Amino acid sequence: MHGQVLVDDYGWLRDRESAEVMAYLEAENAYTSTVMEPTKELQEALYREMLGRIREDDSSPPSRDGDFHYYARTEEGKAYPIHCRKRGSLDSEEEILLDVNALAESHDYFELGNLAVSNTHRYLAYSFDTDGDEKFRLVIRDLDSGDLLADRIEDVYYSLAWAADDRTLFYTTLDAAHRPYRVHRHRLGDDANADAVVFEEADERFFVDVGLTRSRAYLVLSVASSVTSEVHILEADDPEGSFRCFAERRPDVEYDIGHRGDRFYVHTNLEAKNFRVMETSLDATAMEDWTELIPHRSEVTVEWIDPFADRMVLGEREGGLLHLRLRSFDGDPDYRVKLPESVYALWAGSNPEFDSDRYRFGYSSLVTPSTVFDYRVSERRLEVAKREEVVGGYDPNFYETRRLMASAPDGVEVPVSIVHRRDLALDGTNPCLLGAYGAYGVTVDPVFSSLHLTLLDRGFVCAIAHVRGGALMGESWHDDGKMLAKSNTFTDFIAAAELLVDDGYTSPKRLAIRGGSAGGLLLGAAVNLRPDLFAVVLASVPFVDVVNTMLDETIPLTVIEYEEWGDPADKELFEAMLSYSPYDNVRETDYPAMLVTAGLNDPRVQYWEPAKWVAKLRALKSDDNPLLLKIDLSAGHGGPSGRYAYLRERAFEYAFLLLRLGAERRDRTGSA
Repeated sequence: MHGQVLVDDYGWLRDRESAEVMAYLEAENAYTSTVMEPTKELQEALYREMLGRIREDDSSPPSRDGDFHYYARTEEGKAYPIHCRKRGSLDSEEEILLDVNALAESHDYFELGNLAVSNTHRYLAYSFDTDGDEKFRLVIRDLDSGDLLADRIEDVYYSLAWAADDRTLFYTTLDAAHRPYRVHRHRLGDDANADAVVFEEADERFFVDVGLTRSRAYLVLSVASSVTSEVHILEADDPEGSFRCFAERRPDVEYDIGHRGDRFYVHTNLEAKNFRVMETSLDATAMEDWTELIPHRSEVTVEWIDPFADRMVLGEREGGLLHLRLRSFDGDPDYRVKLPESVYALWAGSNPEFDSDRYRFGYSSLVTPSTVFDYRVSERRLEVAKREEVVGGYDPNFYETRRLMASAPDGVEVPVSIVHRRDLALDGTNPCLLGAYGAYGVTVDPVFSSLHLTLLDRGFVCAIAHVRGGALMGESWHDDGKMLAKSNTFTDFIAAAELLVDDGYTSPKRLAIRGGSAGGLLLGAAVNLRPDLFAVVLASVPFVDVVNTMLDETIPLTVIEYEEWGDPADKELFEAMLSYSPYDNVRETDYPAMLVTAGLNDPRVQYWEPAKWVAKLRALKSDDNPLLLKIDLSAGHGGPSGRYAYLRERAFEYAFLLLRLGAERRDRTGSA
């Protein structure tokens, strides 16, 4: 393609049908088990410690939808949630909609894809995956009788949407590249093989998705690439009708919509880098018909809008923090909801009712357990609907969190969120776990995890580097960490690590780094650049074979990735990718200790990427630090399923971490 041929000595590992390849992967797992055998007791202790902080019998706060209250609960000893509802009062008898434990009983892996209740609350559509490849089976339950209908639909993707008639369901399916490209219409009782295709997207850069406006008046068919989007709409009470294009796509213009009464509201970056809000009438929806409602602001990114009957809720990011802004439709001034901390994370919660005085959202910080807040709009008052309980007691005052700023080589200040015990001495001897992601404009906000207490109470500093490639500081933050600017992501991360060392939080001999998927690419590139700066690497399903993957359009999702990493047909972009691709830049030097995980059925990062990376590292590295590959032969991108399997996986990682760095648990007086 470029007059260059990449020699790939480990390309043979791509053949998953080969007995030799499977034997190789099983040998890697056996080696990992042997190396980790001395930590078996430690793993069990860590697992018990982490499990002991979790309320196993628990329930989400009920979410009201019409005459029903919906919630999910867990039971001790059961790995998956049980989805339930009550009719009328919360004192009513519980109705179990779906016990995921029963569905998962005979499977090594189980993931619930989506579940959607029909308009009259009679039917439940749900999808599930039993091997981690993200191809789901869709089934439908009659909630009046409790019986499953005969309808079965194979190989669907995540999105589901019911029409208003309670008989028609819309869903998406995948093409050969694992791209959701079709939307189908299914009527209950019909043969799924005859379901009409109501939309098909030919451009390989675009995903399709289907849902409902919060008003439930319109079905919304979204078509989006990384930088361009288009919406099609259909009245929900006319399911046999045809979707119409809301506004034709334009290159590099993104938009999504909400509905209320006789107006549509449009969230868009049209001539607005950080997005703005427009409005238009129901029958004039082309871009030239939009009028501005909330203008673009250079210092504020409008991340989302959510119109309700009497107000609009906006998620606005400013100064690296997400704020909730409420805009009334009756002319009252806009205002932001006051929150209890200066550094935090928040996210939209379950708000199924269009006309409600309550807005539910999730909230957390590095020291505040996950909290579900109900904001009472008329009273401008926050209520705690649910706060995660840390069993055994937890005092946030015993821990300290702050945000530091690291100076990147080009002078840009990179935020770094940290948390540690208040009694920690900043003498450079502390173990530290630094994480990051840095791609797709995904922001890793600082949220609490009771699992981190396992490390914090052993004297760890836990940190997040908010590197470019994410969008913590606005849309330009993403642009400055992708395509030809991708190297900023890696140098930002190194600057964050150097800051933690320079300020006495840790030292290179005690610094561990953790990341997954595109965050694994970040780790791989960083250790190639500065292997001396890190002691331990925890890389989960790492995207490390960038060039070979981007050159192969037959691999699932490759073409879609061009708008994030670049099309290798462009020589300049090809050379940029080749300059940082972790697999292609492994060299003869000392590397940190590494634990690398993968999933055999992963459709997002193929298992052979981490397998090839580990093989090349083994051949070239000059140290005797452990290099372990742990590949789950029955799972995909998200690792093992079920909460207990997740905890055991984390206990395994932490055992590797403690094996390399050491650290004993201390009580609150600082004693071991």
